[in-house]
Amino acid sequence: MTETKATPRRTTRPPKGMHVRRVFSTEGVHPYDEVTWERRDVIQKNWRTGETVFEQRGVEFPDFWSANASTIVTNKYFRGAMGSPNREDSLKTLVDRVVRTYVDSGLGNGYFASKDDAQVYAEELTWLLIHQYFSFNSPVWFNVGTSSKQQVSACFILSVDDSMESILNWYTEEGFIFKGGSGAGVNISRIRSSKELLSSGGTASGPVSFMRGADASAGTIKSGGATRRAAKMVVLDVDHPDIEEFVATKAREENKIRALRDAGFDMEIGGRDMASVQYQNANNSVRVSDAFMKAVEGGEKFGLTSRTHRGQVVETVDARGLFNKIAKAAWECADPGLQYDDTINAWHTDPNSGRINASNPCSEYMSLDNSSCNLASLNLLKFVGEDESFDVARFTRAVEIVITAMDISICFADFPTESIGATTRDYRQLGIGYANLGALLMAMGLGYDSQGGRNLAAAITSLMTGVAYRRSAELAGLVGPYKGYALNAEPHQVVMRKHRDANNDVHPLHRNDTAVLEAAKAEWDKVVELGAENGFRNAQASVLAPTGTIGFMMDCDTTGIEPDFSLVKFKKMVDGSSMQIVNQTVPRALANLGYSKDDADQIVAYIAEHGSVIDAPHLDKAHYEVFDCAMGERFIRPMGHVRMMAAVQPFLSGAISKTVNLPETATVEDIAEVYMQGWKLGLKALAVYRDNCKVGQPLSVEKTDNKSEEAAPEPEVRVEYRPRRQRLPKSRSARTTSFQVGGAGGYLTTGAYEDGRLGEIFLKLGKQGSTLAGAMDAFSIAISIGLQYGVPLESFVQKFANMKFEPAGMTDDSDIRIAQSIIDYIFRRLALDHLSFDERAELGIHTSAERARYVETGSYLSEEDEAELIDSETLKETAGDRIRVHEDGAAQPGLFDPAPAPEHVGGAHTSAELLEEKMGRAVDAPLCLTCGTKMRPSGSCYVCEGCGSTSGCS
Repeated sequence: MTETKATPRRTTRPPKGMHVRRVFSTEGVHPYDEVTWERRDVIQKNWRTGETVFEQRGVEFPDFWSANASTIVTNKYFRGAMGSPNREDSLKTLVDRVVRTYVDSGLGNGYFASKDDAQVYAEELTWLLIHQYFSFNSPVWFNVGTSSKQQVSACFILSVDDSMESILNWYTEEGFIFKGGSGAGVNISRIRSSKELLSSGGTASGPVSFMRGADASAGTIKSGGATRRAAKMVVLDVDHPDIEEFVATKAREENKIRALRDAGFDMEIGGRDMASVQYQNANNSVRVSDAFMKAVEGGEKFGLTSRTHRGQVVETVDARGLFNKIAKAAWECADPGLQYDDTINAWHTDPNSGRINASNPCSEYMSLDNSSCNLASLNLLKFVGEDESFDVARFTRAVEIVITAMDISICFADFPTESIGATTRDYRQLGIGYANLGALLMAMGLGYDSQGGRNLAAAITSLMTGVAYRRSAELAGLVGPYKGYALNAEPHQVVMRKHRDANNDVHPLHRNDTAVLEAAKAEWDKVVELGAENGFRNAQASVLAPTGTIGFMMDCDTTGIEPDFSLVKFKKMVDGSSMQIVNQTVPRALANLGYSKDDADQIVAYIAEHGSVIDAPHLDKAHYEVFDCAMGERFIRPMGHVRMMAAVQPFLSGAISKTVNLPETATVEDIAEVYMQGWKLGLKALAVYRDNCKVGQPLSVEKTDNKSEEAAPEPEVRVEYRPRRQRLPKSRSARTTSFQVGGAGGYLTTGAYEDGRLGEIFLKLGKQGSTLAGAMDAFSIAISIGLQYGVPLESFVQKFANMKFEPAGMTDDSDIRIAQSIIDYIFRRLALDHLSFDERAELGIHTSAERARYVETGSYLSEEDEAELIDSETLKETAGDRIRVHEDGAAQPGLFDPAPAPEHVGGAHTSAELLEEKMGRAVDAPLCLTCGTKMRPSGSCYVCEGCGSTSGCS
């Protein structure tokens, strides 16, 4: 892409800028003229309420951009008031305002040798953006080129000292950052503990008490003035005297949430009563030292030290006991995470300017206090060539283009506070990263949790950061090193050599990682050489961010460093419909693994039917690992995630935004082991999430045999909340329905509470033997008791509707013409009789009258599509019959027939909801507050694949 040329430095003549040669764009042809553009209508609805939450018609995008990508960009990034002439309505307008600002600033600040070079650079940058090779972070698209402040950074680190003025300033600065749509992290360890005295003689409140004020502020301001919570990180050092109180804060509040929920209060996310619960607007992390972790290993004592008299031990605790309390709290509520202080600061390029004390909310950006970082992410799958090899040359050129643009942005950027602006301009921290790693590995036939997969990931990360720092050294030769470099030249160069040496420790296993590692080695050699000569333009270069919204903008299958979420997904169509598909990386993987097209087609069809590769025809069990995902029957084990993070960490300036998910059955000891291994494997930060820990039952009191009440320690009081059975009244209303399913008859009798709620069922089948009769009686009793203990009827309907077994077929019920089994019929009938319209609509269950009305009014499904949902003739028994056939007669494996949104079979609207149907159990993730669909994990937060909203990270 570029060739750097610098003249000798003179006091009267500045160095020449870059000469830019083309790699991606075509001379004489604008990038816009190389693609076909089309106009689309973007209409977003909340699937739960049916409300239209966003609408803009006639927006312009390349024809290869997905409906999802164009919807997210239109909704999130187009500027201007809706309906006004100033409203953006084309991707061209969006890209032009951003690229123009970058190029004009670069030209004005001496980055380009001539206007012609600047023009070539503009076209290269434009080509990469419209072809979805990379994306800047969201604040760039929000602000650059508009009348707003030119804020380009998404990640901020603040500081707070042990004074009321500083604490109140922390609240203020954090509030302004939240209002601007970004997040911030802070280490509160300088604040004296509640066990120390104030200068006036009173006892200090302690940092945890001041967290309440910051939490309330964040909950009020929210992020960007929107409905989602603010993105916020609070860190406390493990040797702070209030560490145990800090560790327990969110777990204690989680118990409160459960108690209030069981008492009837609205404690859902965004619920009106959630405001009474504290500490919910932040991620909490404990900053642990090597000394502490070694004390944990050795079962030794550890000293908690004074904040006012540094080094003075206030209290001595059992290190292993404290570590177990951290793991237990994380088991209960997912907080706190760990940040490994000595590892973080051992890779710090600017230690002479100050320590790294904190991180941004997602833990990937770690640098000096009062600093910021702007991010950009590359779409790795775009760099896989037709021969299925990783294109080192094009990847290298893309990194050069992107890292140059990121550095230019600091020349014109605005910042929320003067101190953040000064630190960022002095150290110029950047965060280039990538998305689609999981999809890349699967497409190449490599398991995510395999040595081959880890080696390729490490090699690509090493190459990316090596090229970024090499370009940084070249820019330093052109426009000068960062201001703080002179003070930190030696430690910065030491860290560069550590990166280079780590690259030599990666041993290639395949042709791809061999080629990438060789290129990375050459880049790191140049980094060390050029850095010694020129210095560096940037203190930091790379991180791995969540890439939630921008990942969807690039049509990525996977975000950040994450593996694929599941093998089956929903794909939104331009016409507003959607279809279920098997990940398109699966056929590529099968081809790379040597399967014939016929065998691959059958495997894909099987996955479409079952959502898993287990027992797929022709598939070698040794290849199962290639198709392991974050969720599903073969989910990647927790240490698989930790090992992948450890493989790439030595090649990042910052850290990795990722949460290690554990199954609901994981123990406190399992979490402690993950945290211990994260330290041993050299990670900088680690967060965990145990499925359903936010809604699971608390532990019951552990009984002990205390001989002497006087000598016994104060017991830990834990309340166990049990569901209470609400029995039906002695006399209650009942209803009996006769039915016929596939020639078999029976009777369904239901009993209800006085308010009409279903409370019991009885099933009687005709011509049944004593064994079947007993089974039906037991089944009826089990369902009835579940209803009386508060299990929602819709949960039973979701599990039992669509269950297939004989007898099945035609029924005598006009509302349910076809049933796939007697159980399928029973629960559909119960839904029609006892659930509201909205509840049934989510499950895709309607009366014949409702369906007729939809056809007449056009408000809901067409008659043809409705028939597709209820007519079992279109639901064939074999996976092969469920392959979509196009008009040309060619079969496209892995695609189910398109189903109109929102009423899909089973009511699924996103991949997370589809996976729930396939797995038969819930995916532990919140609902999107914008469009109502289930979100999925992305880094250390959640992202909605329907509208691009995130749960906290920008």
